[in-house]
Amino acid sequence: MSEKKMTSSRRHHLKSLVLSIAKGLMEKEAAQLIVDRENYMAQNCPPLSMPSSTAELQELCKKLHHQIDTVDEERYDLQSKVGKGDKEIEDLKIKVVDLIGKFKKPALKKVRMSADQMLGALLGSKHKVSLDLRANLKQVKKEVKEEVSDVGDWRKNVEDKAGMGGRKKMFEGEA
Repeated sequence: MSEKKMTSSRRHHLKSLVLSIAKGLMEKEAAQLIVDRENYMAQNCPPLSMPSSTAELQELCKKLHHQIDTVDEERYDLQSKVGKGDKEIEDLKIKVVDLIGKFKKPALKKVRMSADQMLGALLGSKHKVSLDLRANLKQVKKEVKEEVSDVGDWRKNVEDKAGMGGRKKMFEGEA
């Protein structure tokens, strides 16, 4: 099946038609929004008439406070409904991820880094940590072991080991 490609002039013409229709719809929507706002304000917020006496002014203040309380209650109720809806959406997203299965692990690139560079990348530049492993080791003093040897007559020792690398005595014992 060969599909015919749309010419660029035709595509441009259709795109401009779609944009002009969308522009008209957006203008109508904006005008409707203004009308709706005016209707709501006329219905819920009657024009304010400033009373001349103190008693009438106090009555107006009480009425306004009562309206503010009513609006705050509605706002709180709507906020709690939206919060519950958001929490439910998050729970459903978690369930969807669980149902889909395991996450795909991305292929990791091999990076040659020293331990100091790795700590700098993990902790950020504000932490100056050097990983000089030799500095962290304890200093151990080597103990010098002194060999205690029997000090005796050196001539006797030489005579015992004399001849054939000290094996003379072995042969003398057998004979």
